Order: sequence, then structure tokens, then C-alpha cells
Amino acid sequence: MSAPATSAPPAPAEAADEADLRVVPTRHPWRWVVAIAALVLVAQFVHGLVVNPGWDWATFAQYFTAPSILAALWTTIELTLWGTVLGFGLGVLLAVARLSNNPVLQVISWTYVWAFRSIPLIVQLLFWFNIAYLYQTLTLGIPFGPGFFEFNVTGVISGFTAAVVGLALHQAAYSAEIVRAGIISVDDGQIEAANALGIPRTRQFVKIVLPQAMRSILPNAANEVISLFKGTSIVSTMAIAELFYQVQVIFGRNGRVVPLLMVATVWYIVLTSILSVAQYYIERHYARGSARTLPLTPWQKVQAKYREIRDTSTGAPRGATR
Repeated sequence: MSAPATSAPPAPAEAADEADLRVVPTRHPWRWVVAIAALVLVAQFVHGLVVNPGWDWATFAQYFTAPSILAALWTTIELTLWGTVLGFGLGVLLAVARLSNNPVLQVISWTYVWAFRSIPLIVQLLFWFNIAYLYQTLTLGIPFGPGFFEFNVTGVISGFTAAVVGLALHQAAYSAEIVRAGIISVDDGQIEAANALGIPRTRQFVKIVLPQAMRSILPNAANEVISLFKGTSIVSTMAIAELFYQVQVIFGRNGRVVPLLMVATVWYIVLTSILSVAQYYIERHYARGSARTLPLTPWQKVQAKYREIRDTSTGAPRGATR
């Protein structure tokens, strides 16, 4: 038998050619052109914010923390909190009814979602604000029978209450669809395993379905909360002293429209940023079971970078502890 063939060593000339080869990185000149153009535009915008007298930053600073603005901001936060809690609470019930085996509950839930998503929010708010026109009194008692307690509607449903009711009922329609989408995203095998173990349906929902559904619910729910926070400005049509209404009142008196609008804008940005940070950490909490190791938070990345720089400067091996 013949010996297996072996490849011959490269010739000296070929070896020299390979040694002369250089690895040249791919150049992307247009990336730098676009980046420089973007930086120039940003610099021009910032320069305009600083030097343009029309922004009137002195007036902005005067009213940014004014007591009337802070009181209106708190009203906006209250409307958001009540609308979120009541809206998502009712939305969960509507989603469960939509997914139940009871056809009556399914129809009621579907009809509610269809109706409240079809009617503009401002129409709903004005309807609840003028509910006393239709019903002067509210009676609690036996249906189609005698009443035990009677209330004057104008004394029970104030402007703020009407706004909360309108925002909550409107939010519930969208929350129901978000929660329903999260629930049906859970694998059916989880429910089948829980039924095989004899776990009660209420406990199945609270302990098994809802924690897994929250991963799908949270991003959309956070968007809805942020939209609700900014959408509270629409209650200014009801003369409720929330943030945007109060800003309108002030610039209606002094004529400083732009700086007062910037006051509202910056407060909306600040509160939206806080909600975004809260969303990040809540999503991280519910993602613990989906990944073996979670990515570092921004603060943890800063700490890790600081330790890396410190270890490099002191000559200690990376990851060493003292």
C-alpha cells in the first residue's frame, strides 16, 4: 500500500507573500459624515435654546416651581394614578370575562371594549361631566324595586370625579386587550399541568398565569400609563386645574406662551422619564425566570467600569477583590 499523500510546505516566495499581507479594516466614511451632520444640527439647536430671547428662560425659571404649577402637577399625578389603578383593575376583570366560558360575560366584555374604544375620550369626559343633566339623583336599592339611599348627583360627582371616571373607564377598554393578549401568550401546557395537579383556577391565575403574562403585558401597559399621564391634559376642557390648564391660565394673563409651554413640557418629560425607569426595573423583576443571568443595569455597568479602571490603575488583576 502506498503512503498517504502529504501537502508540501509552501515555497519560500509564497511564505514571504503571506507575511506581507495586511489586514485593513473596512472604512465607512459616510457614517462619519452623517454623525458630524447630526452633531452640527444638535449644536445649532442647543445654541438656539441658549441665545434666542424668545425662549425667555427667566420666566421659565420663575414659574417652573411656582406653587400653582406644583399644585396642578399633583392634580395631574392624581388623575394618572386613579385612572391607572381603576382602569387596569377593571381591565383585568374584563379580560378574564372575555376569556371565560360564560357567553354572557364574553358578550358584555366584548361590547364594553368595542364601545369605549369607539367613542373619543373627550366625548366620554364631557358626558360624565354633564351626567347630572340626565340623572339628577342616584338611588341605591333593589333593582326595579324600592330604593334605600338617594344621592344628589351634583354633590357626588364633581369635576375631578367625573374626570377620574372617564379616564378609568376609557383606560379599562385598552387595558383589557393588553391583559388578554398577555394571558393568551402563556403556553397552554402550563394550565394543563396546573389542572392535572388540582390547583384551583384562582390560584392558577394569580400564581402561574399572571406572573408569566406580565412579561408581555408590561411594555404595552407602560405605554398606556405614559399615554394616560400625557392625556390628562385633555381634562383642561372641563376646567380642572391640572398642569396644562394651569399653564394656559398663566400665559393667558401674562402673554408668555412659549416659556409657560416649556414649563409643562419639561415637567411632562421629567415624569415620563421616571415612569420609564420604573418600567425598566419592573420588567427586570418579572424577567428573572426567563433568563439564567440578567443583563447589568446601567448603574451596575457604571460600577463595573469603575472597578475596571481602578484595577487597571492599581495593577490588580481584573475581578480581584480586596
